[in-house]
Amino acid sequence: MIGYVRQPDGNPFRMTVRAPFFVRNRVDGTDGALAGRANGTSVRDTVTRYYSLTKPGVLYGNALTAAAGFLLAARGQVDLFLFAALCVGTTLVIASATVLNNVLDRDIDTVMERTKKRATVTGRIGVRNAVIFSTVLFVLGMAMLVAWTNWLVVVVGLGGFLVYVVLYGMLSKRLSIHGTLVGSVSGAAPILAGYVAVTGDIDVGAVLAFLAVFLWQMPEFYSIAIYRHDEYARAGVPVISVVRGIPNTTVQILVYTIGFVVSTLLLPVFGYVGYVYTAMMGVLGAYWIWLGIVGLRAADPAAWARRMFRYSLVMILVYCLMISVGPVLP
Repeated sequence: MIGYVRQPDGNPFRMTVRAPFFVRNRVDGTDGALAGRANGTSVRDTVTRYYSLTKPGVLYGNALTAAAGFLLAARGQVDLFLFAALCVGTTLVIASATVLNNVLDRDIDTVMERTKKRATVTGRIGVRNAVIFSTVLFVLGMAMLVAWTNWLVVVVGLGGFLVYVVLYGMLSKRLSIHGTLVGSVSGAAPILAGYVAVTGDIDVGAVLAFLAVFLWQMPEFYSIAIYRHDEYARAGVPVISVVRGIPNTTVQILVYTIGFVVSTLLLPVFGYVGYVYTAMMGVLGAYWIWLGIVGLRAADPAAWARRMFRYSLVMILVYCLMISVGPVLP
C-alpha cells in the first residue's frame, strides 16, 4: 500500500493541488444496488464490483506479510485460532482502507490509464455505498482484532489504517514528494501486527521485519513511478520521478534496494533465522542490487523499471516465505 510528481527538466515544481473529495464533491447518493437491478446487473456482477474495490492485489500482498510476521514470531509454535483471527481481522481492516482510497482518489483515477475503469470512477458504485461498505469492513475487522488478539495489534492496525487513509491518501500523496515514505509506514504495519500478535511486544525481530517491508516498498513503487511517469504527471500527483526526474529516482531505487537487502540479512545476525534463509536472501538480494546498478545506465528506463518492479514482487514473496519457515530450518 503512494505517489508523487516531479518536473524532469529541473524547473521549479509545479502542481495543481486537488482538494480532498469531502471538500471537492458532494456525496453521491446513488444506490448502486438499485441502479444495478434497474440495469439488469446480476448479483455476481455486483459482488465482483465491490470485491474489486478492495484492490485484491494490494489486499492479499499485505495479508501475506501479516501472516509471515506471525510465523516469524511463532517459530514453529502456531496457535491456529490466533493466526486465523489475525489474518482475517487484518485483511478486513486493510480492505476497508483500500475501499476508502478508491473514494479519495476518484479525481486522480480518472486520468490514470490503469485506474480509470474503477467502479467508483465510472459510477457503477456510488460514493455513499462505497463508504458504507468500507465502514462495515472496518468494524468487523477491528472487532475481531479487539476480541481475539491483543491491544498492540489493535493499536498497530488502527495506526496503519489512519496513516494510509488520512496522512497518505488525503494529504501527503497529493501535496508532498514524501508521500511514498508515509504510505510505506502503513504498508509495513501488517507484518508488525502479525509479529506482535504472537509476542505482545516490540523486540528486535519486530523492528527488523517492519524495516524490511518499509524499505522494500520504496524501490517497488519508485519503479512504477518511472514507467508510469507520464500518467502521474497528467494526474498532478507529485511522485518523485515527475518532481526530481528519472535519473534521481533511479539512484534512490538503488539506495533503498541496498537498504532492504541489508535489513533482511540482519535477522540471522540476531539469531532469528539460520543459514538456509541467509543463503537464499543473500543470493537473491545480490542480484536485485546488481539489477539496480544496471538501471543507472539503462538505455530504456521504463523497460528497466518494469523489470525492477517484477523482481521486487519476487523478493517480497521469497522474503515472506523464508521468514515463515526460516526459524525452523537450519
